[in-house]
Amino acid sequence: MNSVINAKENWLRNIVLFLSSQTISLFGSSLVQYAIMWHITLETKSGMMMTLYIICGFIPTFLLSPVAGVWADRYNRKILIILADGLIALSTLILAILFLMGYDAIWLLFLMAAIRALGTGIQTPAVGAILPQIVPKEKLTQVNGINGSIQAIIMFVSPMVSAALLAMASIEVIFFIDVVTAAIAILTLLLFVKVAVHEKAANKQETSYLSDFREGLRYIGEHAFLKKFFFFFAVFFVLMAPAAFLTPLQVTRSFGDDIWRLTAIEIAFSVGMMAGGGIIASWGGFRNRIRTLGFASIIMGICTLGLGLVQVFWIYLAFMALFGGAMPIFNTPAMTLLQEKVEEDYLGRVFGVLGMISTSMMPLSMLVFGPLADVVRIEWLLLGTGVLIIVLAILMGRNQDLVKAGEPAGQQE
Repeated sequence: MNSVINAKENWLRNIVLFLSSQTISLFGSSLVQYAIMWHITLETKSGMMMTLYIICGFIPTFLLSPVAGVWADRYNRKILIILADGLIALSTLILAILFLMGYDAIWLLFLMAAIRALGTGIQTPAVGAILPQIVPKEKLTQVNGINGSIQAIIMFVSPMVSAALLAMASIEVIFFIDVVTAAIAILTLLLFVKVAVHEKAANKQETSYLSDFREGLRYIGEHAFLKKFFFFFAVFFVLMAPAAFLTPLQVTRSFGDDIWRLTAIEIAFSVGMMAGGGIIASWGGFRNRIRTLGFASIIMGICTLGLGLVQVFWIYLAFMALFGGAMPIFNTPAMTLLQEKVEEDYLGRVFGVLGMISTSMMPLSMLVFGPLADVVRIEWLLLGTGVLIIVLAILMGRNQDLVKAGEPAGQQE
């Protein structure tokens, strides 16, 4: 009990150290992500190859999420995050050595994407579930918003750094930087971040993984707002796939394959995310969190339409920036809503199910959108999905179960 009290008293120190470790790790991972994505895009210019890369980067997370969600509820969440970072760092180190030895086949990058996805599958539910252990509930929106801004800053800096490194050195240098940043993040978590082990992890486990996962599904099934919330997310992730994954390919085809253009769209998106993270951290959103989600969704739908319509690159960048600004305004209330409404013992499994949805819908939809991008203009795909995102946002705002769940706790029945 005392350890819990002390953890709450020192929450500011803990969250600064925790977010710092995650920022360092994210920076290295982002360098590698951009380097690999641009390498595949520029080398192949193929929608099918991009689809294969995306599938390799998401399917493992989907397959692991049920188990990882259970792990996040059964075991020490900090240790799980450390193990995930370690797995990614080790695989990156091996890839760097292979590239140095001359083994630089594209399929190795697909394999790397799959291994990194396994680490992400372990890490995502653990991070989502550990934040309410560190942060007081009334500070969750602010902290989630600040975290979104930090991620945006990394997204702003990392494409420029990655592009500069690719211009001056080989891709292996970026791989080694990722290994170093992961090691720093692991040591910070291990030595300086103090998080009390949550109650379920402290007790002896007497049920199987499958039983725990089924219990998590039962918990979701008993809460109408969770079922509808996850359904909305599933459809949303399907519709977001073209804007999320095909825009670099669209830029190379429609505006030119200069690497500065690919860098520019990432920078524009990141600048928007920084602004959006600052806005949601200071504003907090509408009184009803679902209204905030709907508002952000409509903005993203309009931006998707804009990306499909404009033919001037600078206007394209403006829509990309606005799109980025809407992302934290969408993500922050979604994360906070789950962290506030879901019981602590079920947080890992609920975030695990969310991970399954997000990582399955994207690649499944890319099985359609990717090949379509080789026979249909990407602009048409963006126009169609943009309209549907707006319709989906309107329907969500009219759903009474979701609107009720989005109300502040003191104003529900």
